[in-house]
Amino acid sequence: MARLTDRILLRYPAWSMLALGALAATGFPPLGLWPVALLAMGAAGHILHRSGSMRRAAWLGWLFGVAHFTVADNWIATAFTHQSNMPAILGWFAVPLLSLYLAVYPALAAAAAQRLFGRTRTLPFALAYAGLWTITEWLRSWVFTGYAWGPFSLLLLGPMDRTGLAALLPFMGTYALSACAVLLGRLLFELLERRHWAAGAGAFAAVALGMYFPAPAQRDTDLRYTLVQPNLSQDQLVDPREYEPAFLTMAGLSARQQDDGRRIVLWPESGLPDYLRPGYPQRYYDETTAGRDPRFARKRLGQVIGPDSRLLTGNVDLVIDPARQRAIGAYNVVTALDPDGDIVGSYRKAHLVPYGEYLPLRWLLEPLGASRLVAGAFDFLAGPGARTIDLGDYGKVGVQICYEIVFSGEVVDRAHRPDYIFTPSNDGWFGAWGPPQHFAQSRMRAIEEGLPVLRSTVNGISGVIDANGVVRQHLPHGVAGRLTGLVPAAKAPTLFARFGNALALAWAAAFLLASLVAMRRRPR
Repeated sequence: MARLTDRILLRYPAWSMLALGALAATGFPPLGLWPVALLAMGAAGHILHRSGSMRRAAWLGWLFGVAHFTVADNWIATAFTHQSNMPAILGWFAVPLLSLYLAVYPALAAAAAQRLFGRTRTLPFALAYAGLWTITEWLRSWVFTGYAWGPFSLLLLGPMDRTGLAALLPFMGTYALSACAVLLGRLLFELLERRHWAAGAGAFAAVALGMYFPAPAQRDTDLRYTLVQPNLSQDQLVDPREYEPAFLTMAGLSARQQDDGRRIVLWPESGLPDYLRPGYPQRYYDETTAGRDPRFARKRLGQVIGPDSRLLTGNVDLVIDPARQRAIGAYNVVTALDPDGDIVGSYRKAHLVPYGEYLPLRWLLEPLGASRLVAGAFDFLAGPGARTIDLGDYGKVGVQICYEIVFSGEVVDRAHRPDYIFTPSNDGWFGAWGPPQHFAQSRMRAIEEGLPVLRSTVNGISGVIDANGVVRQHLPHGVAGRLTGLVPAAKAPTLFARFGNALALAWAAAFLLASLVAMRRRPR
């Protein structure tokens, strides 16, 4: 094994880092090859430790990141096939171009680890690199509005009926758990590289046991849910001829059953074209499903859900310029309605998708031919952030629309803790890899916050996730259907729910402190 690392990994470090970065992405859904990903990360750490200089470590870490993010985020390219403003082939250039930027963060972790601990033994370097990975992953989540998708800790999430090593999330947070994954990979690789076969096999067995150990049972509340997945294609969502058939599909899936009792009805993002608020010029209402005033649209929604129900649906609110009587912006919202068709709460999306919901630097890029992937002359506007909608007997609901659910530490209003999180989404843009990764990150938020997550999407994956991250029910991609049952109960606020990412950064400091302690200890 040692000869292999010398002859291949260290002889061709640049090519090795590209290959290892790609292999590290196979630990994410839909592949879930976590042993491969851990060893790939461990081998990358081995190369970085022996890189010899800060500049070379940064270069090698950057190559690792370019390959890693290109493979993990390949689903982004699919979004370009659903629009006509730009050539679809541009998507296959967009992914590696984005990865050139995202790779800066692994490069920073590698450079800092080499500069501070490059001359130390394996353990101090591994601890430092893990702690620095936490810091740079946290930075990636907010610098330039942030791109939090795909933390390395995602590979430690167990299968749908298990929590996996993600059971540590309430005590560490996503970014600190990534440090555990980085460190674990490095130590497992070291055991094999030194031919400690028995110890290596035992370590792998212990990790596997943690990944597949059953999660404790969680109780339910007495509030029922009806969660709808209409299985609408992206083409159907933007075709006015399909508006009414789509509405009838969702209405049929939402029909009350005799034993439903008090319930919430959950509809996805993008599935409802109706404008529900008054005050817009009539031509905007004429283009919708109802084709009439918003009161009519709300009344028939109330009739669909029936008595003892509350509807939470994704839709759009316009911002109208009163002087010109035209829309100058919009909010991506979730609106709560009662059986009378009255609005009883709403939430505006805060974390918007660049190039999807708004065009960054529109004044510069639009003249150059760039466009939003979603057609429109104006941008969506950002809401104020996490909010809790109090629905009285129907619970306190925290809402996160689509992309927002991936932002660890930003999904809950901590001053007004909800009873459950509702995350409507439209993943029809994102091919085969995007939806399972998105669903998995919803599970991580449930574990981290100790709150159930209910996820309704246009065409999958929808599901109900309890506060341990266990999937109670789900509808796979490409299937129309409804899920019914009792909303799982929330846990008491977790340590992470109390302290947020300050907890993850404290763990990063602990890893760095541990590396200093390990550096001062003499090897036996």
